[in-house]
Amino acid sequence: MTATATEVAAPPAAEAAARRRRARRRGRTVALLFVFPALLLLGALVVYPVLFSVGRSLFDASGTRFVGGQNYTEMFRDPATLKAVRNTAIWVVVAPALLTGLGLILAVLVEKVRWATAFKLLLFMPMAVSFLAAGIIFRLAYDEDPDKGVLNAAVVGVHDAFQGSSAYPTARARDGQGLGEAAGGGYRTSTAVSPGDTVALGLVGVAPKDLPAGARPARTAAGREAAPGELRGVVYLDFTRGGGGEPGRVDPEESGLPRMTVEAVRDGRTVASTTTAADGSFRFADLADGSYTVVLPGSNFAAPYDGVSWLGPALVTPAIIGAYLWIWTGFAMVLIGAGLSTLPRDTLEAARMDGANEWQVFRRITVPLLAPVLTVVFVTLVINVMKVFDLVYVIAPGPVQEDATVLATQMWLVSFGGGNNQGLGSALGVLLLLLVIPAMVFNVRRFRGSQR
Repeated sequence: MTATATEVAAPPAAEAAARRRRARRRGRTVALLFVFPALLLLGALVVYPVLFSVGRSLFDASGTRFVGGQNYTEMFRDPATLKAVRNTAIWVVVAPALLTGLGLILAVLVEKVRWATAFKLLLFMPMAVSFLAAGIIFRLAYDEDPDKGVLNAAVVGVHDAFQGSSAYPTARARDGQGLGEAAGGGYRTSTAVSPGDTVALGLVGVAPKDLPAGARPARTAAGREAAPGELRGVVYLDFTRGGGGEPGRVDPEESGLPRMTVEAVRDGRTVASTTTAADGSFRFADLADGSYTVVLPGSNFAAPYDGVSWLGPALVTPAIIGAYLWIWTGFAMVLIGAGLSTLPRDTLEAARMDGANEWQVFRRITVPLLAPVLTVVFVTLVINVMKVFDLVYVIAPGPVQEDATVLATQMWLVSFGGGNNQGLGSALGVLLLLLVIPAMVFNVRRFRGSQR
């Protein structure tokens, strides 16, 4: 009896299917072997720390007593943690938006620059600097001392160029020598004077080396007599180098104080004002008869302008965000520039041929077409700023650390920086993870959508 064709073909077909199943099993085994090291690292460096932090957040500071959700309740009652949440919210709202906007503007402008590659390289170079090094750089740049901080040096230079500064911030009147305190930090004569009088106004507290260039001895000015209707005087340094001299009297070696503002005041109103000469002399001519008070206004003794307290409680967070912008602007520009290079040029040229100007092309065509790229950049930066730690920890001085703290620094401070409460620190870590996860999920979905 002969076999049919179907019966003859059946065994080879079954054998082929078995071979394919064995091949698939071998392929899965080989793939698993290749993936296993990555899975091992992922489990050791990500999964295990996350699970451990979740478990540790349910115990007290010592880690021996189970407290359930007490750490989470305490977390939202702690003023420092609430301030960290507020500062993190400021970071999330401000930094990604500014970076995405700056990156978009620079990416569009770089296309019109001849040396675009060199320009991109310069803007991207801060990405090669570690956050620790960048923090040290900006800690020095923000220093309040104009001799150290470059920003305050520039601010003070501009201020002094337009407004000037006092030449005698340390000067003061000698007690009991005819000068009393006046409103606004200045000095006035203790007794009334009249036209025809000559007054000597002695000050101390100015080092001879700090006298303005060209200051001359006050002796000659003190010896001049006032003419009728004229009020004369001299403002001098009541100090003789090497000792000696008589307080309240102009001695031969004592210097006049030039460029000092002097006012003649009558009935509470300034009727005349002048500035002292190189020898400290001044004069008021054509004064009406009557009694006057000679006043040295407080502007003569104002402390020099020291610039802006960049790292004070009010500006420390914007200052740190400024450092963050310096580092990450190049990153945003390069990513957006890559998206810009893929835009259909015929669409842009068609809009220009239809009469659209560059602003209209940018607003109505470039930005809408770049929306997916801008969204990815924005969400990536949101994830990044939620985890910012190095810049805040390095730049913010100790006294204002609490004013600048964010969730990442607060987590470290609570756990290891003196708080020694790893239960509460773990709860902060879990909170930070929960805040980051939605942004990460959104980004992953965007990537998958773009691939499809």
